[in-house]
Amino acid sequence: MRWPTIRDTERFDIIGMSFNLAERVTRWAEQARRFFYAVMLWDHACPGCGGALAMVKDGQCQCEECGKAFDPTVEFQRCMACGGQTMLAIRRYRCRQCGVDVLSRYLFEGLVFDAEYFRQRMIESRQRREELREQVRKMLANSRSLPMGPVEADLEQIPGLLEALNRLTMDLPVPETWPRREFDLARYEAHLQAHVGPIAVAFDQLPPLTEDSRQDRIWRFVALLFLDQARAVDLWQEGPIILVKQHDHDTERSAIPGETEATA
Repeated sequence: MRWPTIRDTERFDIIGMSFNLAERVTRWAEQARRFFYAVMLWDHACPGCGGALAMVKDGQCQCEECGKAFDPTVEFQRCMACGGQTMLAIRRYRCRQCGVDVLSRYLFEGLVFDAEYFRQRMIESRQRREELREQVRKMLANSRSLPMGPVEADLEQIPGLLEALNRLTMDLPVPETWPRREFDLARYEAHLQAHVGPIAVAFDQLPPLTEDSRQDRIWRFVALLFLDQARAVDLWQEGPIILVKQHDHDTERSAIPGETEATA
């Protein structure tokens, strides 16, 4: 036995032969399909005018005389169990009387789809998406508020805040003289937003703004609470560590159903 050499393989266009074979197989399958449908419909006639029938696609034939189109399985085939009329149930045939599945004799590959069913479901799906999108628009419109002026910090607005601040600063040294300074919320918010990015950092890593470490720690934490309420930052605690990062507005928008599709 002699193994083929490179010179031998150059005589044959293997790729071209493969494409020719695939094309012939496709033509043969189409001829087999037409022959199968011709055999199955040769003894049937149009129920309207008695004309000859021809298959136009899987699950649908058409009269060559009057042009009437219908499903030959529903029209001609009956249930083997009770003799009842068949009906198309989404992707398979079923008996109208006893409900058993009916295997169609008029399908070449055994696949059929109820086009009207899927068309109606697509319409309903689009309507539900549009209704949901409208509800989200109304919800977002109602959630908008008028522009607010500077907010005066009131530590008593949040129950238990003073106690939490006392526990937060209990390990810091208390100065003998407490300087009386007013809390500038806007200044602290601007300072914190300049040092808070998309990556979470520990609260203790944020630089102070005043020399009084105890007072500065309290004011930084209070300012972070107001920024968190305004959805400018995200503030949470993992064990003894308080973490903070910029609020991710892109993640919040992606949670709105239909937002991506509506802008596409």
